[in-house]
Amino acid sequence: MHQGPAVALFSIFVVVTLAITAWFGRQRRGSTEDFYAGGRLFSPLENGFAIAGDYMSAASFLGISGLIALYGYDGMLYSVGFLVAWLVVLFLVAELVRNCGRFTLADVLVARLRERPVRRAAGISSVTVSVLYLVAQMVGAGSLVSLLLGGTDGRARTWTVVGVGALMVVYVSLGGMRATTWIQIVKAVLLMGGTTVLAALVLLRFHGDVSQLLTTAADHSGHGRAFLAPGLKYGRDLTSRLDFLSLALALVLGTAGLPHILSRFYTVPTARAARRSVIWSIGLIGGFYLMTIVLGFGAAAVLGSSAVRAANPAGNTAVPLLALELGGGSDSMGGTILFAVVAAVAFATILAVVAGVTLASSASVAHDLYASLSRRRAVGHRRSRPRSEVAVARTAAACTGAVAIGLGLLAQNLNVAFLVGLAFAVAASANLPVLLYSLFWPRFTTRGAVWSVYGGLVPALALVVFSPVVSGAPDAVFPGLDFRLFPLDNPGLVSVPLGFLAGWLGTLTSSEAPDAAGHAEVEVRSLTGAGAA
Repeated sequence: MHQGPAVALFSIFVVVTLAITAWFGRQRRGSTEDFYAGGRLFSPLENGFAIAGDYMSAASFLGISGLIALYGYDGMLYSVGFLVAWLVVLFLVAELVRNCGRFTLADVLVARLRERPVRRAAGISSVTVSVLYLVAQMVGAGSLVSLLLGGTDGRARTWTVVGVGALMVVYVSLGGMRATTWIQIVKAVLLMGGTTVLAALVLLRFHGDVSQLLTTAADHSGHGRAFLAPGLKYGRDLTSRLDFLSLALALVLGTAGLPHILSRFYTVPTARAARRSVIWSIGLIGGFYLMTIVLGFGAAAVLGSSAVRAANPAGNTAVPLLALELGGGSDSMGGTILFAVVAAVAFATILAVVAGVTLASSASVAHDLYASLSRRRAVGHRRSRPRSEVAVARTAAACTGAVAIGLGLLAQNLNVAFLVGLAFAVAASANLPVLLYSLFWPRFTTRGAVWSVYGGLVPALALVVFSPVVSGAPDAVFPGLDFRLFPLDNPGLVSVPLGFLAGWLGTLTSSEAPDAAGHAEVEVRSLTGAGAA
């Protein structure tokens, strides 16, 4: 009963977003500033909604609620970590990045460091983080369609992942940052509206009594009062406790290193507007994550943790199932409509986020990797042609989409919030140390920057490959193999300190003299905005 309405709403959203893309595609000027930053024409309110739309991904709407439904208090820690991370962004990153850069993370670094090696390292890191983030969205799309079709049609699930990848390439290639931003704004409004309605229905189901909601959730979880206390997922032994610390470190520090979040600060005209954008986004994101807690415990109370796990072992379908039950059940018209709305909102969430992440990834390929190579080959030209760079960005979007589709099909049994946690760990390990060193350490050198990026990126990826995420566990990517060497699921506890340590060692062992004048110029620009693009 609920397949038809959900597919119809999917189609409506796709048509609307494609219309937005076509509209802005006709209006584009073809410049790199227009493609990467939307001409820097967005207001703080618009950009705040777009940041919220970029950040509130399938991991937030589907994954976190599912983890809370399965693990109670420990699942709620994801909501706390994702929200607290914005304090780091607000106080340490937003204004300074807007003043120092133009389009990407590498722009901030090359303001005082040698360009080619730094752009190459930052570009590779940004693309890697973006692909990992995209994989989570692909898994969310597959889980959603699997639920819609009764979990029996693997071919439909595969084609859905391919379709999402194709749409994100179209959004980025034709519309650039302007179209992507408005898609994210529309998605943020839909997501906030849908989440508010669901949270209100959960609270009405329990007559506004939060205590009754939590008690019922604990009773139906199969764990009793332990469901409401720390330790169900991360407190069993020393390894799980360390895994929790690793996850917390990655979530709190990772947001400030996400390429698609950093790129949003360049779409406003001033640093003050960037700060106000973050304040708007914190308000929206904070309200949203409070509601995901209600939805997670509501799913455990109304459906029961065992039913959530039976539908999807990772819990990714808890919210759509909750909507179906709150609307009156699978045989009712109300349940059908509410399920269709929630499924469409989740699908809209996935499409908007993949568009933003793909744009950031393609910008890193074209503006950092390709442009640095073309500058090296060019004689007498200081900058590659803008139109050529934009063309490379469009090609890079297609390649990024293909890689994300393949990895998304491999990781389809993992929780989307958990997958995003891995992307956050890589961002916190490879991008944040070099960014903070470049902004605040006068002695920082080019070797320190390159060592910092690779010193965080390589260990993070290696630890993930040899962790229980990939092999040696029932829900691993390759459950039939066992080559795990690292006991933790999240590498942040080891890889983040290694990123900072590598940057420090690279600087100390470098023969390059620190550029005191360059640091002073960057400091003045970052604090005052003088000379900012």
